[in-house]
Amino acid sequence: MTAKDEQLGGAERIVRSALCVGVGSLFLAFTPPASVTPEGWRVLAIFVAVITAFILRPFPMGPVVLFGVIACAATGSLDLDQALSGYGEKVVWLVVSAFLLAGAVRDSGLGRRAALMLVRKFGRSTLGVAYAQAAAELLLGPLVPSNTARGGGILAPISDSLSRALGSEPGVSSEKAGTFLTLVGAHCNLVTAAMFLTGMAANPLFATTAREVYGVAMDDWTTWALAMIVPGLVSLALLPLFLYFLVRPTITDGRPAQALAQSELERLGPWTRAEKILAFIFAGMIFLWSLKAWGPLVGIELKPDTTMVALLGVCACLIANVQPWKRMTHDAATWDTLIWLGGLLTMATALKDLGVIDAFANRANGLFDGTPMLITLIGLALVYFYSMYAFSMLTAHITAMASVFLAIALAAGAPGMLAVPLFAAFSNLCACTTNYSTGPVILYFGLGHVSAGTWFRVGFLVSLLHMAVWIPVGLLWWRLLGWW
Repeated sequence: MTAKDEQLGGAERIVRSALCVGVGSLFLAFTPPASVTPEGWRVLAIFVAVITAFILRPFPMGPVVLFGVIACAATGSLDLDQALSGYGEKVVWLVVSAFLLAGAVRDSGLGRRAALMLVRKFGRSTLGVAYAQAAAELLLGPLVPSNTARGGGILAPISDSLSRALGSEPGVSSEKAGTFLTLVGAHCNLVTAAMFLTGMAANPLFATTAREVYGVAMDDWTTWALAMIVPGLVSLALLPLFLYFLVRPTITDGRPAQALAQSELERLGPWTRAEKILAFIFAGMIFLWSLKAWGPLVGIELKPDTTMVALLGVCACLIANVQPWKRMTHDAATWDTLIWLGGLLTMATALKDLGVIDAFANRANGLFDGTPMLITLIGLALVYFYSMYAFSMLTAHITAMASVFLAIALAAGAPGMLAVPLFAAFSNLCACTTNYSTGPVILYFGLGHVSAGTWFRVGFLVSLLHMAVWIPVGLLWWRLLGWW
């Protein structure tokens, strides 16, 4: 539960909850299409109430989704086995496993050490420090499935310390380096969130919905990484330089930051046993995950399941006593994610099985007759991207909007393996627009180095950079892969 959730009084919580139920109930006042079963119409009403609750926040996201799942069963819309089926999805346990491993990365100090080593290596200039931040995000992106934990928990404090080492104090002398490094950290976090299936907790929700509802298979770690690697690397290469010209730091000598990184590394001391074992385990996991892509090229046909590899990583950590089980399971975010992700997958699958998605797609079919497919797809992607201005949570935006826009794009004739990667990337990148869009952005903004006005102005310009990179480069890359 967030501080904001804890501040809600009982009366306010009741009023917000009643509004959510009321909005959902409005859907029951309409006559559903004949192809939608009564059960499907009730699930849709419950789903809308859940999305409304994400926006009004009478409760944290986990309890809200749990209420929705129980309502589906209690109203007879789904039997209890169906209502709980989402918790058996492999992709849910991929995320849980990644969260368990991410706790070990944080507690062992491996993530902090990796970031400091990159700053020490590349941080001779302020721009070099920024590229070290981008490299740290790229290194940790596949391993820490919460972009909030990765950005806010590991890298944002380092960014703030580096800014202060360069003589940049929040609100006093942020122009020296703090504004620049804060914006680099926040925006690079969103790029790496887009690049990996395990880069952001809601990515598996999007990928599984695409597979279960639309039959587009991008819920494999390797396929997702292959789709995003080229436009993602181009983005990471351009972002620090782009921001350098937008908010040019007045301090260009990064050697004080290098000195701070060196002193922090000395304070950490030699690599611990846990760090060495973790580094080996993660290298092995990425090796196994990547076998699907390059294994056949060298005659290796082994294609280990993505979730199985993650679970093996958890078991290896436990066997090697890198992290005790009690400490590994202590992080509430792991189990909160299990509750909301499994529940949302249940409802998304039910909407498909009960005819709601098909009815919507049939209604959408024909709306774009005569419009070229690419123009339709890009137009829909732009509307989807900038609709993020109305949301304060990436997961709420994905849950409320992604399935709708995918249905329209596919009905307009867009190939699945063109539409899904584009919307998957934009589901993360759209958080660049505001200072309240997602956890790490809120935490970076909270450092105090960037004013709200600057954040909005720079965010809009960064969104244009994303369009200039991900649309042409992404579409060309996916064309070369033979996906459309």
